[in-house]
This record gives sequence, C-alpha cells and structure tokens, in this order.
Amino acid sequence: MDLFKNTKKLKIFDGITDEVVQEIINNSERTSFAAWEIIMEQWDIPDGNGYIIESGEVEVFIHWEMSAHLSAGDIFWEIALLNEEERSATIISKSPVNTIVLNQDTLFSMIEHDDNSINKEIMRRMEANLWAE
Repeated sequence: MDLFKNTKKLKIFDGITDEVVQEIINNSERTSFAAWEIIMEQWDIPDGNGYIIESGEVEVFIHWEMSAHLSAGDIFWEIALLNEEERSATIISKSPVNTIVLNQDTLFSMIEHDDNSINKEIMRRMEANLWAE
C-alpha cells in the first residue's frame, strides 16, 4: 500500500501539490497506540492535532455507537487543526496503530517561515476543503 498516494487523496489536501503534501508529512511527528487503546474520547478538549493513519485500524464511535472504521491513509481529528471545539467522537484502536501527527503549531510555523512551498493560500484551501464536507 502506498501511504503517500492514499494520503494525497485526503480531502484536506485537495488542490495542494504533491511536493507540499510530502513536506508536511516529512515534517510531522509520529505516534503509536496499542490495540484497544482509547485514543480520544468524545467531548475531550482538542490538542491542535489531526492524525493520519500509517498502519493499523481504528473505530469511530459517536455516543458509543460505531459510526466508522478507518485504516491506513485515513485521517481523524483534522478539524482540530482549525478550531478548538470539543471532540465530536471517541476513537479506539482496533489493532496497534501508527500515525502521522498533523500539528496546528507545526503547520502554522511552516507558513510563517514561508519557504515558497507552503503559504497562506494552502491553509486557506485546507480550511475550505474541510468545511466543504
């Protein structure tokens, strides 16, 4: 499975060049979760992080009813990159999970240092793509 190809297809990256997506991924931290770990709970305070699944599977619960199953190349909590609303679902790892952590501060820092590959227009597009869903 080609993680980059799957990640590039995420709605959050619509209209953003492959080079910029790759730079964002390369500059992002990684974190892992054990099988059956509660990664986040509904109504938790956001931490400014969104997560792209590199490997493993998670289940998404809203009011403790399963609403989605996510696997490699999928993203969760991307809304936390743009606002500070409480978490709207609970995420539980179904297997060991490795993730790319998209951090709000890191993305904004990359924009502030504008190296001509990431700029405010990209963030505007990312925000528009998220709210278009």
